[in-house]
Amino acid sequence: MPNESKQIHVIGINTSSVESFFEDKKQQIFKAERIAGPQRILDSFKNWLKDKIIKNHKFEFISTDKLNDFIDLLKREEKKTIVFSGGDPLWFGIGRLLIQNFPLSKLYFEPAVTSFQLAFSRLGKPWQNTQWISLHGRDPFPFEKAIKKLPSSLVVLTDSNRGGAKQVYQLLHSVGLERKYDFWTFERLGYINERIIKISSLFDFPSDLDPLHLVILFKKEEPLTLSEELPLFGIKDSVFLQNSDCPGLMTKKEVRVQILSELNLPKQGVIWDIGSGVGSIGLEALRISPRLKLLSVDKKIGSKNIIEENSRRLGVKPTLIIEDEALNIFKENKITHNLLHPDRVIIGGGGSSLDLIIEEVLKKINSFCILIIPLISLKSLSKLESILKPKVNNFSISQHQSYRGINIGEDIRLSPLNPVFILKGEIQ
Repeated sequence: MPNESKQIHVIGINTSSVESFFEDKKQQIFKAERIAGPQRILDSFKNWLKDKIIKNHKFEFISTDKLNDFIDLLKREEKKTIVFSGGDPLWFGIGRLLIQNFPLSKLYFEPAVTSFQLAFSRLGKPWQNTQWISLHGRDPFPFEKAIKKLPSSLVVLTDSNRGGAKQVYQLLHSVGLERKYDFWTFERLGYINERIIKISSLFDFPSDLDPLHLVILFKKEEPLTLSEELPLFGIKDSVFLQNSDCPGLMTKKEVRVQILSELNLPKQGVIWDIGSGVGSIGLEALRISPRLKLLSVDKKIGSKNIIEENSRRLGVKPTLIIEDEALNIFKENKITHNLLHPDRVIIGGGGSSLDLIIEEVLKKINSFCILIIPLISLKSLSKLESILKPKVNNFSISQHQSYRGINIGEDIRLSPLNPVFILKGEIQ
């Protein structure tokens, strides 16, 4: 039951049935001296009030559209006030501002269904595992950070002053993940003229997109692409299936292109991709030189299934995929005879045993071979340089820093990717 001793009573409204809502709350409403809320709700309230006969009672009406003016008035004149708020006033609503300006002893809150809940109910989807962010007055970095974790669904509270849903679509495109998600816009939820649209391109946005909208992204479950749709190399990160528990942990396109260039791939031979992760480098190498034989090795449980799926997406076939510690495959002789002596080797993933893996790899090379080691650690860089320099020819180190453009309204911000060091050596 509401605490009628409170000076400010904040009531959340499910806007789909305001007339019946006011009727249900009329006993509380008629005890108030002042009615406040967004102008659209006040207009609905006044329409409902026309048919009511109220003796010796006049309300003072205050719009909350200009929040600072509203707060100042509440502080100047203490009156019994009802504040109407869409949904839950304590979820990106007026509640936070009231709590900052008034003691809890003066406040009472009654939440209603949020736009968040209404949106999921319209599509008949559960939402207990969803994530959400707000872009209201914010830099897009929180969106970039959230979407790179590949959530199953992501609610985005848009800022219409910064492009609204279009800004979100451009951000999704900027990080190369638009093909991984279904993009939905929800306008005027709870109103008679609500509108829900699935967006597939910038051309799908209505010209009259209402400022009162939000976006929900749903991760697609079906295969994303066919091999004939892809470029020869420089494939977008979003094409690759990734580990759900560490999404985004893969060699990014900009670095893959550089590594493939450094490998100077032969038309035929054997290539080892050790610490292959999702298999992106080795699989792209097969697209460039289809007659190569590829050995992919990764220790992470489930990596074999991921590499097999990415092989299907890229239309290539590794000769052998081993899901095990690299040192174990040498110790237990798991490499088949036709792959025993590599012509190209990539060793990724870092780790404390990297120097031991390099020693084992060098033992298996019996002809000209190019060895590539991408690193992100300066400590490892110094250590491996001292190991490799005496044992390889034409040893070189290069550092690569790439940036991706992220849309901020009508402007673009450059977002840095992690810098990568590439160690290269030739073995005769």
